[in-house]
Amino acid sequence: MSNNLKPLILHAHGTGPNPYKAAILLEALQLPYQIKLWEFGDAPNGVKGPKFLKINENGRVPALEDPNTGVVSWESGAVVNYILRVYDKSSKFGPGDSEQEKVDFDKWVFFLVSSLGPMTGQCNWFRHYHPQKNDDAYKRFQEQAYRTYGILEGQLKKTDGKSVLEKGFTAVDAHFYPWVFQYEYAGLSLDEYPMVKKWLENVGQRSEIKAAYEKVPKGEKA
Repeated sequence: MSNNLKPLILHAHGTGPNPYKAAILLEALQLPYQIKLWEFGDAPNGVKGPKFLKINENGRVPALEDPNTGVVSWESGAVVNYILRVYDKSSKFGPGDSEQEKVDFDKWVFFLVSSLGPMTGQCNWFRHYHPQKNDDAYKRFQEQAYRTYGILEGQLKKTDGKSVLEKGFTAVDAHFYPWVFQYEYAGLSLDEYPMVKKWLENVGQRSEIKAAYEKVPKGEKA
């Protein structure tokens, strides 16, 4: 199918984790796609500039344009769900058939986007970008990040660190990997989370992960 497709356009920047979620899934499904890299700020090539705001009025990446369907999606969860609905009809990387498998898929994605991801992001902010040093705020978010790591650790014990879901590698792993991959940048340690560390190493060896991390930084500048 992908041989007859026009390349999808993934709007990204090279540093943030969320565009990599979509790139990993596009690679896993062997879909043709192009990367367009945007800068921060409101310059003409910025995510807050008028050109990009026509694609995503929230001024954030990722956004995905699909010339094959005319659909534009943004927010990483919506982008990934769109790819799964349209291009993964057999649900190879989506949820299983049972209602419990569908709920398990959703709950771990929502846990990532509501808890582990934001807590890690706040660690990044207060460690690197906040104008004034605020150790209390950083400590608060570090503690919460570790709390979420503990929950993930327990889940990964069920698969011996192979995948988040017992089904095997899915889009859930694609959601989690880019955020956990940044643990050192956030000032976090995996010493108390051996299954998280094992999972990160296992998943990081997959070809779609390696390809996504090679391609996204080399995308075409907007």
